[in-house]
Amino acid sequence: MLERFTSLLAGRQDKGQVFVGELILILGGARSGKSAEAVRIARENQDGRVLFVATAEPGDDEMRLRIEKHRAERPAHWHTLEAPRRVGKAIGRQSQGYTTVVVDCITLLVSNLLIDKPDPYAEAVRESVDQEIEEIVRTAIDLPSATRTVVVSNEVGTGMAPLTPVGRAFRDLVGQANQKLAAASDRAVLMVAGLPLVLKGEDSRRRATTAMKSVAIAAAARNE
Repeated sequence: MLERFTSLLAGRQDKGQVFVGELILILGGARSGKSAEAVRIARENQDGRVLFVATAEPGDDEMRLRIEKHRAERPAHWHTLEAPRRVGKAIGRQSQGYTTVVVDCITLLVSNLLIDKPDPYAEAVRESVDQEIEEIVRTAIDLPSATRTVVVSNEVGTGMAPLTPVGRAFRDLVGQANQKLAAASDRAVLMVAGLPLVLKGEDSRRRATTAMKSVAIAAAARNE
C-alpha cells in the first residue's frame, strides 16, 4: 500500500499543477474551528457549486442532533452526500459539476472502519484506512484543475495516550492518515482556537520568505 501511495504522489508531480485538482487539508483538535474553516474556504467558491461529503453516521440521538446542527450551518444550496465509507469512490460518482468538494471528516471515517472489525490492530483495518486515503487523494487529483477538495481531520497526537487498545489504534490510524494526506496536499492548515496556522502551501512559503527577510534586515542593521 505504501508503494502504491508513493507512486500516486510521484504521478501527481509528473502531471504538475495545471491539470490536477487542488487538495487542501485542515487539521485541528476538538472545537478548534476546523469545520468552520472548511466552510469558509468553500464559501470562496463564487458559483456556489459545493459538494459536502459527510462521513458521520447518526448512531444515537446526540450524534443525530450534531449532524442536524452542522447541516443547518451550511448554505442550503450546497449538495450533501452522506458517505461513511468508500468516500473517494462516492465523490468520483457525484463530483461532476462541482467546483469545491468538502470532506468532513477523516476522523469519523476511521472510526466507522474500526467499528467494522473486532480487532483494532488487525492488518485489515490498516489496509482499509490506507485504501480510503488513497482513493480520496486519487479522486482529488483526477478532478479538473479548477476544482478544490477540502479535507477535514482531527489532530490526535497532542494529548495523553489513550487508555484503551481501541483508542490507541484509533490515534495511530488517524495520525498515519493525516501524514499521508499532508504529503499529498497542496495546502495544509492547523486550526488553533479558531485561528489558521498554515503548515504547507503558498501562504507558508510567503510567510517564511518574509520572516527570512526580516531576520536579514535586522542582522544588517546590527552590523552597521
